Amino acid sequence: MTLPLTGEVAAQSSATGVKNVVLIHGAWADGSSWAKIIPLLEAKGLHVVAVQNPLSSLKDDVAAAKRAIALQDGPVLLVGHSWGGVVITEAGNDPNVAGLVFVAAFAPDDNESLIDASKDFPAPGLAEAKPDAAGFLSLTSKGIHENFCPDLPLAERNIVLATQGPWAASAPEEKVGKAAWKVKPSWYVVATEDRMINPDLQRQFARTMKATTLDVKASHVPMLSQPKQVADFIGDAANAIFL
Repeated sequence: MTLPLTGEVAAQSSATGVKNVVLIHGAWADGSSWAKIIPLLEAKGLHVVAVQNPLSSLKDDVAAAKRAIALQDGPVLLVGHSWGGVVITEAGNDPNVAGLVFVAAFAPDDNESLIDASKDFPAPGLAEAKPDAAGFLSLTSKGIHENFCPDLPLAERNIVLATQGPWAASAPEEKVGKAAWKVKPSWYVVATEDRMINPDLQRQFARTMKATTLDVKASHVPMLSQPKQVADFIGDAANAIFL
């Protein structure tokens, strides 16, 4: 299927496809959550950058994403996991973004927050998010091992626990202005065993945005438990925009 581009992105495009991929991690994570994906994408000839989100607010995380986008030479495929889906829904309006890939991610509509978008779809893992005195949420050990990434080996789960990034408790209430998936071609990876974002909610997001969709039998972190499937899907998205 041909997905036409317009404006600035089209002017910079070529028949060889998008070459720049910017990865946006989710809450309770950092850029290392893409560690298995990056070499697979680079082997496909893609230039890859993983943003380190401050996780202090939607505004701050969008600003970090846009700084990374601005440094790329040419159009960008923007990829977001979990909370990163909210970030790319806003940051994807940047004219240099050619497409969006959501990986087990939230995708609010115009003027919606994460809470607004997910209120009718409970997920058991969220009960393990505990606030600290500064107003940031962290996941308990149980939350990581039993809900966030139960399909990873124990040693990898321990790394996820040790490297998790505390997330501002106010962030889920911040509203997206304009949803970029309404005007940019989009792809969605549904994690069918997810205990952090209800898989039915993921499917609803994918249907609403009319995304090209891949179901992966995985926990909330398919990019760690099923990296080849996810990397191949991202690579296909990078190519499909220009075919």
